[in-house]
Amino acid sequence: MQNATINSTARDLPPTELIDLFTNRTPADAWSKAERIVQSISPDIDLSGVRNVFDDVLRLFDGSYPGYSRIQTPYHDLRHTLDVFMCSVRLLHGVHLSGNLLSDEEICLILAAALLHDLGYAQKSDEVEGSGAQHTRTHVPRGIAFMQHNLSTWHLPALWNTPLTLIMRCTELNHNLSHLSFPDPRIRLLGQIVGSSDLIGQMADRAYLEKLLFLYLEFEEANLGNFQDMHDLLKKTRGFYELIRKTFDGELGGIYHCLNYHFKNWVGIDRNFYLESVERNIAYLDRVIMLHEDEWFSMLKRNGIVDIFRKISSTVS
Repeated sequence: MQNATINSTARDLPPTELIDLFTNRTPADAWSKAERIVQSISPDIDLSGVRNVFDDVLRLFDGSYPGYSRIQTPYHDLRHTLDVFMCSVRLLHGVHLSGNLLSDEEICLILAAALLHDLGYAQKSDEVEGSGAQHTRTHVPRGIAFMQHNLSTWHLPALWNTPLTLIMRCTELNHNLSHLSFPDPRIRLLGQIVGSSDLIGQMADRAYLEKLLFLYLEFEEANLGNFQDMHDLLKKTRGFYELIRKTFDGELGGIYHCLNYHFKNWVGIDRNFYLESVERNIAYLDRVIMLHEDEWFSMLKRNGIVDIFRKISSTVS
């Protein structure tokens, strides 16, 4: 794979288009964007099975899926799933344009895995304790079990069980692909696409720093992370990002560079807007943590998340 690099001298996207890039205003908007990109690769691709998955994911998030409660995790919400889904679409498009051509089946496997990767946070109706975040350590195998139970319902081939299982496992916390036995290097590639998209898709969110407050609540519920408090998580986020950059270029094969190919083709700009957004978030975080801790929350102003966090925290305490 040929690595593309950021062209800092290229023209920029207008602010409204840049905001729209990272905002899926409705699920229908996300599906429409994804469909247009995928059909630019394969105009006659059959997305009916993936659409069945998409519809059931929406039902799990809005509470209308039979036998399940509405997914309530504050960080791993519907927006997160759609962000990862859209990043996967753009990245697979970039991979295809780089010369590593993807078949219709491979495209559909990527889309399905991206949609399914966090469904392990869903709880059955009789699971009344917690938000679902208590399943953080096991959410990937729980999601895989849900996928395996529903493949036939979605009219997806039974043979997809193995590749979907492996691709979804590429989104686990340690991202250690060396522990996975891929029967085919192509499945590893698909896993690298979805695993990369899971990370860069969420960290490019314009409200990523604010949503870290929600992630802290999930970690607390799961008894995970050993953070002293919310401020401690924010302090350690730059170190997390530096580790993730190594993961991007190591375990995940540097596949994220192919986003440049997508943007050059789609908007005529040879840049990786996802990576740039992530780096802006981390640079702003550096400014925040230089201040006194009492001032940090006043710097996190998007989407009213700080107020929601404080309300939830007061209820939990």
